[in-house]
Amino acid sequence: MRKAVSIAFIIVLIQFIVAVYLYPSMPEVIAIHWNVHGEADGYGSKLVGLFLIPVIELVLIPLFLVLPRIDPKTSPDSLMGAYEWFIMIFTLYMAYVFSLSVAWNLGYRFDLLRLLVPMLGMMFIGIGEILGKVEMNWFMGIRTPWTLSSQQVWDETHRLGGKLFKISGALAFLGVFFSGWIALLLAIAPVLLSGVYVTIYSYISYKKEKVCV
Repeated sequence: MRKAVSIAFIIVLIQFIVAVYLYPSMPEVIAIHWNVHGEADGYGSKLVGLFLIPVIELVLIPLFLVLPRIDPKTSPDSLMGAYEWFIMIFTLYMAYVFSLSVAWNLGYRFDLLRLLVPMLGMMFIGIGEILGKVEMNWFMGIRTPWTLSSQQVWDETHRLGGKLFKISGALAFLGVFFSGWIALLLAIAPVLLSGVYVTIYSYISYKKEKVCV
């Protein structure tokens, strides 16, 4: 197993160890959901609160590893690098959320959304780096009818998408200076708009290509 994936599994293992260690000392009901103002507004059993995130990771990581091997459009080896980086980014993000949740339930108080925004920004920047390099496939990337119908459109759209996601990630960091809906909009809106834009761009690029042929 390659290094990035091995590290990801180690991170998940650490979360399980922390959850098992803290389980006896945690109250039976703990916070498991926070609103846009970073305030706890949902509660559940400590079993769910401590183990849900690492269990999700433990289920999804093997799935991410299987997808390149069943993709009929390209070879597994050409995709594994992108998937490995995605697994690493996904695991770090989930571990960060797990850490914030644990800290809150240990009695520390903070604006959870404001602390979450920088990691969202880093995740978007990481995804942008992957998008700029990922080869055509059925499971990862900007998969529109037009990118999947043309190698040129796929390459152009993903180069643009990679740049836009990096810019979106940088803009997300501005959310640290705000709270509530403003922080959320700064974190999410740019990447959503980027997604809409590259979808339209792929269509226009495809039509131009057909006209030129």
